[in-house]
Amino acid sequence: MNQRIRNCAAATGLLLTVMTAGAADYTAILTGPKESPSNSSTGTGAAFVKFDATTHILEVDVAFGGLLGPTTASHIHCCTAMPGAGTAGIATETPTFGGFPLGVTSGAYANTFDTSLAASWNPAFISSHGGTTAGAESAFAAGLASGEAYLNIHTSRYPGGEIRGFLTGPTPPVPEPAMFGMLGLGVPAVLLMARRRRKA
Repeated sequence: MNQRIRNCAAATGLLLTVMTAGAADYTAILTGPKESPSNSSTGTGAAFVKFDATTHILEVDVAFGGLLGPTTASHIHCCTAMPGAGTAGIATETPTFGGFPLGVTSGAYANTFDTSLAASWNPAFISSHGGTTAGAESAFAAGLASGEAYLNIHTSRYPGGEIRGFLTGPTPPVPEPAMFGMLGLGVPAVLLMARRRRKA
C-alpha cells in the first residue's frame, strides 16, 4: 500500500511539474501618466515579455507611437519596493536593448535574449544580486511575478522616461494537449508497473 501511495505522489508531482514548467508571459501598456514622475505625453506603447529562467530565454516585443521626442533608450527596470509603483534600477542590458529603434517617435521592436549571458544584464543588477547571472535571473523572475518590474522608453524630451508600464502577469503556461495525453498514458503505466511488482 505504501508503494502505491508513493507512486501516486510521484505521478502527481510529475503532473504539477509539467503544468508549472515553462515560460511566463507578461504584458504592459506604456503611457506618460504611468511614468514617475508622471508626464503629459500623448505617446503610448504596448509590451509583451516572456521569460523562462529554466531555458534562459527572455523575449521582448514592444510597439509604440506618438512620442513627443525621439527615442534614446529602452529597457526593463526591476525591482521596485511596491508592486505597480515607484522606480528601480535598470535590470536588462544597458544603455538600451540591443537593436532598439533610436531617434524615432514610433516603431516596433522584437528581440530574444539569452539570460545566462552577462551581456543580457545591467552589470549593476548582476552585482546587486549575488554577482552571477543565476542570481540576476532569480531576482528578475521574482520581480516580474510580483509586479515590481516595468518597461520604460526614454526620449530626448523626457530623458528619465517618456512612457512606461508595469509588466503584469504571469499568464500560467498552458500544457499542450499532447502533454496531457502523455500524462494520461504515463500515470496509469506507473501504477500498473507498481501493481505488477507487488504481485511478483
